[in-house]
Amino acid sequence: MSFPRPQPRKLIHSRDIQALGYEREDGLWDIDATMTDAKTYSFDNVDRGGIRAGEPIHGMRVRVTVTAELEITAIAVAVEASPFHYCNRIEPAYDQLIGQRIGQGWHQAVRTALGKTQGCTHLTDLLLGPIPACAYQTVAVARRGREKPKAEGAKPALLDTCHALAATSPVVKRHWPDFYTGA
Repeated sequence: MSFPRPQPRKLIHSRDIQALGYEREDGLWDIDATMTDAKTYSFDNVDRGGIRAGEPIHGMRVRVTVTAELEITAIAVAVEASPFHYCNRIEPAYDQLIGQRIGQGWHQAVRTALGKTQGCTHLTDLLLGPIPACAYQTVAVARRGREKPKAEGAKPALLDTCHALAATSPVVKRHWPDFYTGA
């Protein structure tokens, strides 16, 4: 199915998010995520003396360093552009995630530590969305090599994690017919 052609329109706001995963020489993994917000028009801003069209309103960076088990060993946070000079004062709060593990309970741990006024919405959004997804994809190769082989007949961990991998899908029927439950 093709994406529908839009009605005539004018771009007002852009949000660019990028997440990159790196294997380090010391056996750890860095996941770098950035978010940049910009408007197509200039507007007044007290703290910055105005913000020009195309200039970042928000420019945020997060780097988490993780083990192959996705335990955070270090975190770096930078508010490089924001509408208020006060925003970057929250950066040190993110250190409390060191020692946490990306996986079951991750979203709750981040929300508990950094929700509402305890953190920055934009930095926290990076930690809840693109960083976990990129971390899983980045360390997948290392994790596969370290995992114990599944017992004969054990259900693959990927099953029932998304629409295409539902036990009733033709993908499962093709790759794991023993676990297919469709008609």
